[in-house]
Amino acid sequence: MSLVAVGACYIDTILTTPHYPGEDEKLRAISISHRRGGNCPNTLEVLQQLTAHNSRTVHPSLNLVAVLPAKSSVASQQVKSEFEPRVHLDNCIYRDDFNEPASSYIIKSQSSGSRTIVNYNELPEMTVDEFRKIADKLGPQSNWFHFEGRIPDIILACIQYLRQKFPAVRISVEAEKPARPGLQELAVEADVVFYSKSWAQGKGYQSAEECLRKQAELTRKASLLCCTWGQDGAFALETGSGNLIHRPAHSGPGFKVVDTIGAGDTFIAGMLYSLLYQDQKWDLSQKLSFANRVAGMKVAQEGFLGLERSLELHPGS
Repeated sequence: MSLVAVGACYIDTILTTPHYPGEDEKLRAISISHRRGGNCPNTLEVLQQLTAHNSRTVHPSLNLVAVLPAKSSVASQQVKSEFEPRVHLDNCIYRDDFNEPASSYIIKSQSSGSRTIVNYNELPEMTVDEFRKIADKLGPQSNWFHFEGRIPDIILACIQYLRQKFPAVRISVEAEKPARPGLQELAVEADVVFYSKSWAQGKGYQSAEECLRKQAELTRKASLLCCTWGQDGAFALETGSGNLIHRPAHSGPGFKVVDTIGAGDTFIAGMLYSLLYQDQKWDLSQKLSFANRVAGMKVAQEGFLGLERSLELHPGS
């Protein structure tokens, strides 16, 4: 089994504050932390734990395709040390003229639990020609390509290239940010689509079910559509049968929201793990329950360490 995840890789600086600061307000932070971020890197962080923990998983190959600063930069060395050897970075695109990584500065309000994110990225984006060279190398040995829904015009051309050259490869995309044009066009080309609540509401949908039912009419190539809806859990629709499944958000005795950063990325990791490695063993309800469980465990802790425990708690693992 081989998966290729294509998306941005960030270095996050997280400030936890008593409350969100007002304009021109001086405020002392409670804590500061630094971590590697980005949607696809977060998803791969969780996937490497799940596949390493399951002894029945046969030689998984996890690959990141991201634009990074020069190989010798502190940031690129940090990403390399955190990921290799379980996640391969051989096909990342290194910009030798740049030393600063894509960065996120996150303010977490302790009083409300909200998070405010400011991004900075001066790295030139991946080009279609760069992706084609990578696809020619990875395509023959890959089962699945997953795309973060960013730079949609380039990603659309990348997906079309995969369809032409490697028609057996399955493709998933994430539609997350409501203000980003072009995500609908990506969804139309995918086999599996992950919709966020904010994207669905931005399109005027009043519920996850409405989103999935209406999207099924537009995404003729897709076999599975998923939509997370915060505390109301997650929904999945098998487009062929029209079977709609809902599973509640994971909780338990003493459950408390601690850190929501990367919760959606973790849900996607749970679903990709289920689809790639448990497809014949788990039905859709079990897959959705597992994705909710691993995402709920992530929300209840800081960071991503130890999420492989979700396999020990999931029936049938």
